[in-house]
Amino acid sequence: MTRTSIIIPTYNGLGLLRTCVEAIRAWTDTPYEIIVVDNASQDGTAEYCRSQKLAFISLPVNRGFPAACNLGLQLASGDEVLLLNNDVVVSSRWLTNLKAALYSAPGIGIVGPVTNYASGRQQVKTEYTDLPGYHEAAKIANVPDPRKWIRTQRLVGLCFLLKREVLNSVGLLDERFSPGHYEDDDYCYRARQQGYRLLIAGDCLVHHEGSASFKEVYDSGWGDLVERNRGKFIDKWQVDPANFM
Repeated sequence: MTRTSIIIPTYNGLGLLRTCVEAIRAWTDTPYEIIVVDNASQDGTAEYCRSQKLAFISLPVNRGFPAACNLGLQLASGDEVLLLNNDVVVSSRWLTNLKAALYSAPGIGIVGPVTNYASGRQQVKTEYTDLPGYHEAAKIANVPDPRKWIRTQRLVGLCFLLKREVLNSVGLLDERFSPGHYEDDDYCYRARQQGYRLLIAGDCLVHHEGSASFKEVYDSGWGDLVERNRGKFIDKWQVDPANFM
């Protein structure tokens, strides 16, 4: 059975990180490792990681999401790697179903779940109002069903599972998009250029609080950051990423 390296970048989000890690431990039934990359948090994140015996990298300054992910990717030892936001909560069969989609065909390189909060096609309508309600909804949503797998041109980096061969071929995230946004669009574009296909695993529902770290740091400047990085994507590829949404 393959082993998954789960990489969680974080910044001053100890409460979110704790909930994220507890859910992984409660609901993951395939081999995995957790690697936390801490962007200079001041809220006890490092102490928590030590107490929980988590592999972690503690950075002296906040280097942003792409750089943190890249450090985790370079440390990862798994057969596949998964980038996971610290404000995501997982539930029943989440990783089993993602891996089933990932290995369903040789040409599939990256898969992602559906969720309550995301841009593009991965956002689905949900009725729950709290985490217990989410876990109840996931019992139904996460019944394995390949009919719910959907071909796509982009996946949001909130929960982003890729084969080791994709990482070896495509490389790391492009840090020109630091502190974050559109590095996931860029990675999907690069993977598709190399012939890999992308899938949304509709039989994997995860809960996403939604850009919690970015909103805390950038607040009113968040929209400006998103627009600036969209411009960087267009400058790099001469194509508007909105075409893939």
